[in-house]
Amino acid sequence: MRPLEGYSVVELGMWVAAPAAATMLADWGADVVKVEAPTGDPNRYTLKHVGQDIDSEPPFESDNRGKRGIVLDLRSEEGKDVLERLLERADVFVTNLRPGALERLGLAPDELRARHPRLVVGTLTGYGWVGPERDRAGYDVSAFWARPGIAAMLNPAGEPPPGIRPGLGDRMAASNLVAGVLAALLLRERTGEGGVVDVSLLRSGTYANGTDLALQNFFGKRGRTRPRTEHESPLYNSYRTADDRWFWLVGLEGNRHWPGILKALGREDLAEDERFATGKARRGHVRELIAAFDEEFAKLPLAEWAQRFDAEGVWWAPVQTLAEVAADPQAEAVGAFVEQPGMGDAPPLRTVATPVSFWGVDDKPRSGAPTLGEHTDDVLRELG
Repeated sequence: MRPLEGYSVVELGMWVAAPAAATMLADWGADVVKVEAPTGDPNRYTLKHVGQDIDSEPPFESDNRGKRGIVLDLRSEEGKDVLERLLERADVFVTNLRPGALERLGLAPDELRARHPRLVVGTLTGYGWVGPERDRAGYDVSAFWARPGIAAMLNPAGEPPPGIRPGLGDRMAASNLVAGVLAALLLRERTGEGGVVDVSLLRSGTYANGTDLALQNFFGKRGRTRPRTEHESPLYNSYRTADDRWFWLVGLEGNRHWPGILKALGREDLAEDERFATGKARRGHVRELIAAFDEEFAKLPLAEWAQRFDAEGVWWAPVQTLAEVAADPQAEAVGAFVEQPGMGDAPPLRTVATPVSFWGVDDKPRSGAPTLGEHTDDVLRELG
């Protein structure tokens, strides 16, 4: 039995964050009804938004599997009435509409809780429900990466911020929302009362950036992001091999990991060099040590270094391409990928699993993403 069997969820979401949260709940057993406007979730057309003439939408399918999809025009009284009847029987309402939009629709959390006291309302906004910018549009690149300072920390000072891959902040915020919803359901078991779970991309981003913000708050300045040739810990740095592959050394505990790294390199003599003999000395000569490592690591291909590292207990990881990740036997072993049914008549789709597994439970997707309005008639019949 899946953990959320018997729970009912209504999703009024678009793009990634709230739909991804609802997909986790669906994978874990909840009955999720996705409500879309007649034009559909704009994430259905992601590739067309960037000029590609293609009907397939793998990102949308990944973030909307296992749901039943209905179309409602919430500008009409009939549409509002159907949504209200769905919420009467629901345990959870998940949405990432902005506060002002929900208020105009009569769906603000306090209004919903007044009408449905057992309902758990999970809202995921860009900038929260209070403050002067609560209705500012927030995508993960703006509210999760840029505003909380993450983008400014990824490159050394003075360099432009790097390109940001899509959906990373959305999925972290989605996981936060799911955790909050589950906690609210546990509280309802004890009190009989629902509650409001308030997650924002901004707060999720500041939490993700918590280490650097803790240093900023304490010292009044940021930690320096250095070029790799000047990294403050050469044992915790990236290096290139003879076959033009990159890997990361993960010698975070410098003195503990130092001997094994030198043995794997065949350069135990570096331990006698006064520039590198102690952690403090190495910190004062990072450029020289990184240069020495660069010279050594460039002599052999990655496969040979992998054997040496593993033989000496060196902590490391290859910098993999997406194609390598998709074929990684360890990722496959931990269940990182699943095959889900295709949307409509589309073929099955291999995609990512949710980040949690339950031992002894089959939590593979039970159905694909719904086509636009696919289950409208079925759900309306259920409502009478």
